[in-house]
Amino acid sequence: MNRAARPLLYAALVLCALLTLLPFAWGVSGSLRSLDEIRSDPGALFPHHLTFGNFTRLFETQGFGRFLVNSVVVALIVVAGNILAASAAGYALAKLDFAGRQLAFGAVMAAMMVPFTAVFVTQFVITVDLGLADTLTGIALPGAALPLSVFIVRQYALSIPDELLEAARIDGAGEFRIFLRIFLPLAGPAVATVTIMSFLTSWNNFIWPLVVAQSMSTYTLPVGLAATSQAAAHVTDYGLLLAGAIVVMLPVLVLFLFLQRYFVQGIAGTGLR
Repeated sequence: MNRAARPLLYAALVLCALLTLLPFAWGVSGSLRSLDEIRSDPGALFPHHLTFGNFTRLFETQGFGRFLVNSVVVALIVVAGNILAASAAGYALAKLDFAGRQLAFGAVMAAMMVPFTAVFVTQFVITVDLGLADTLTGIALPGAALPLSVFIVRQYALSIPDELLEAARIDGAGEFRIFLRIFLPLAGPAVATVTIMSFLTSWNNFIWPLVVAQSMSTYTLPVGLAATSQAAAHVTDYGLLLAGAIVVMLPVLVLFLFLQRYFVQGIAGTGLR
């Protein structure tokens, strides 16, 4: 790259980064301001009077602890389901030769292209018929085996040399042992990517829990915060809502910081073949 153009590139990247961080910065600022200040000057990036009252009221909100536990339980079910289903299906689609393999992979690709709204009603009817409405299981199960997770693991598995698996078969190892002892340790970046993406999908999900959860005992954090963020006279308490948004974002940021190296490797590995 031309040395004269490099500063321009860096300046453009910094500008893009600042624009990306702008909503997050405004959210943090709003969570540290009172409702009156937010309504009088909604565009301000810096609070005139710093207050942590929104966070205090948030943790004192009735049911907040329950909402948090529900979100954690649902996220754990979704992440565990995606890791198990995606790693097994991805390994089979990439490394096992069986009749209908290409058809199965085509079905995975087709499922990725179908928008959630197209199957929303069908999923809800099935959930009700199974007696899972208003349960954490009913909230979690539709996201426990995402087609995108299968695709990520399958694409990463293609980069693992077949010779390595063949050597294990020659030594007498079965497919299950190869999957557990050889494939899974090598597929760590893909599994980390699936973990982050499935956790993010579950943790931030709002529409599906809103419909399935029919009582406050099964509300997740996004639904619970939306239901309890009404101030007097039916005015939305934006300070409380923004404080809740910051609390919801923190687990995702922490998880990404711990797994970011593997996440980058996993995303890069899906494009090797």
